[in-house]
Amino acid sequence: MLTKPPEKAYMKPMGTEEIWKSSLEEAKTTIDAFTHQPEIWNKLEKFTQIIFDTFKADHNVFTCGNGGSHCDALHFAEEWTGRYRKNRKPLGALALGDSSHVSCVANDFGFEHIFSRQLLGLGKGGDCLILFSTSGNSQNQVLAVEAAKAKKIKTVGLLGRDGGKLKDLVDLAIIVPAKTSDRIQEVHIKLVHTVIESVERKLFPELYS
Repeated sequence: MLTKPPEKAYMKPMGTEEIWKSSLEEAKTTIDAFTHQPEIWNKLEKFTQIIFDTFKADHNVFTCGNGGSHCDALHFAEEWTGRYRKNRKPLGALALGDSSHVSCVANDFGFEHIFSRQLLGLGKGGDCLILFSTSGNSQNQVLAVEAAKAKKIKTVGLLGRDGGKLKDLVDLAIIVPAKTSDRIQEVHIKLVHTVIESVERKLFPELYS
């Protein structure tokens, strides 16, 4: 006698309002978890100081990331060379990984070298490299940190999940303890805007008077 297979549990589709509420509540929970990490405020103060010291000494900030994190790296750089809220002089910042360079180096040397070769060509001692990564395990960023160390360039990792390989390689690791890239990147962009304001207030106090 054939037995009837058990019916699959039916999950009721979420309504649009429910999706919005759930997503925004999860974002809030992610920020709460981030801000309650041990030593996080000390790390964020160090982040501000590293960027401030770099620009104060007339050095440059480089950024890098893959995919959505590359977009965050681009965003961070243009806020310095352009402006944040008010006009002020441009500051030296560049997102590594323009399309011509990437296609050349990826083809000739391998994708894992796209950031390190550009940094070796452009970076100087006293500069700073900010790495955006939700996993912390991208090999092209691991090699970028090695290149930075060779040139005495400070490194800061804006990371996610458990920090991955980069956590123990960078000079300063700031980790968003979330499981999905979207939630991690949402906090990363908040860090971008807040560190810009905190550095601007030290470099250009007249902008905030």
